[in-house]
Amino acid sequence: MEYSRKKLDLTGQRYGHLNVLRPAENVGARTAWLCRCDCGREAVVQTHRLRSGHTTSCGCRGARDNPRSALGLTYIDGTCVEMLRAKTVRRNNTSGVPGVDWCPGKGRWRATICFKGRRYYLGSYTSFDQAVQARKQGEAALHDAFLHEFAQQTLS
Repeated sequence: MEYSRKKLDLTGQRYGHLNVLRPAENVGARTAWLCRCDCGREAVVQTHRLRSGHTTSCGCRGARDNPRSALGLTYIDGTCVEMLRAKTVRRNNTSGVPGVDWCPGKGRWRATICFKGRRYYLGSYTSFDQAVQARKQGEAALHDAFLHEFAQQTLS
């Protein structure tokens, strides 16, 4: 006997300041929904983030309504806008460049980038500089475009 889970239909439901309009393209392996915020903007939000209360607006409300944003951080689809802008280097980073680390087993530098809950593998390189360049290209392709779109939405 094969077990299949019934897919939830959140269409028409309200979560905080978000009204669910229709299903959207999945984010990774997660089901997502197109939602309209009370401010008029639309956002794609994963089911578990809606139902758990982690996402209650498109990001316009910030710390006012979201306890997870108590520090004034704006999260959209699990991505912190302020951390992307600052190009924050985590405390446990040993290379000094986000997303670049040494793989002793292979004797190579690895470049990765995380975006909207997914980790993208950008390659392994014999040279540290090559790995840094790959990471910078990944940032330009994913992070910079996202930040530009977010800035355009906040201006309108």
